[in-house]
Amino acid sequence: MFVIIGIVVVLGSMLGGFMMAGGNPLTLLQVSEFVTIGGVILGSILIANPLPTVIKIVKDMLGTLKGPSVNKAAYLDLLKLLYEVFQFSKREGLIALESHVENPTSSSIFSKYPSFLANHHAVDFLCDTLKVLLSGGVPAHDLDELMDTDLERIHEEEHVPSAQMQVVADAFPGIGIVAAVLGIIVTMGSIDQGAAAVGHHVGAALVGTFLGVLMSYGIVGPIASLMGTYANIEGKYIMVIKAAVLSYAKGAPSNVAVEFGRRSIDPANRPTFKETEEHYRK
Repeated sequence: MFVIIGIVVVLGSMLGGFMMAGGNPLTLLQVSEFVTIGGVILGSILIANPLPTVIKIVKDMLGTLKGPSVNKAAYLDLLKLLYEVFQFSKREGLIALESHVENPTSSSIFSKYPSFLANHHAVDFLCDTLKVLLSGGVPAHDLDELMDTDLERIHEEEHVPSAQMQVVADAFPGIGIVAAVLGIIVTMGSIDQGAAAVGHHVGAALVGTFLGVLMSYGIVGPIASLMGTYANIEGKYIMVIKAAVLSYAKGAPSNVAVEFGRRSIDPANRPTFKETEEHYRK
């Protein structure tokens, strides 16, 4: 929602200032400049990225319109899930978890927490780590290193779309200049048509430069930054799993292991101790 509001403010301020200075907003509607800049940008994205990355870029951009899926409610469900998994393991034994971690979507435990199942990185991270515990004989310090390695790879993958969008934002001013140069070439071809025609073509060419700078610093750059922020939020969500599972692997009771996870949540989204306990009872 705030992304849409921000874009409206950016465009509204730009058009408002332009009209206050006596400009006609219709003069900014230069379809040829939009086609040139949009086409070049789209082509450069396709050149620089494999199809799965392009799809992820589109998905993450649309995700900025909905806001982050990780909030206090999602953390409460995660903590309750971890507590239930640890309690089940204590009661039935680690080997009883095998069927749950092999197919989490049909698990009687995991299926109760759709917000967790919707995060495929978190599901894979927790299930793969529990599989390692099931295999036995893995010291806690080795498990810690193993999870850190996994987290680094997840972090890299999740930040690729935002990094590529930042590249696009940095490229927009240059592509805008390319569109402007093409406009000047057209202008030079019509120089014998009089001052009015030349002025029209020069104005159209300058729209390319204007559009490139506006898209870079006013829209695409901020969206890329927000995509990176959302990727960091998901990383923090998975860090909670690491803190709780590592504590459990060291022999801590279920509630203590979950408390390690709760304490690793950022203060803005961290449920209180009482809220967590009450959520267990639901």
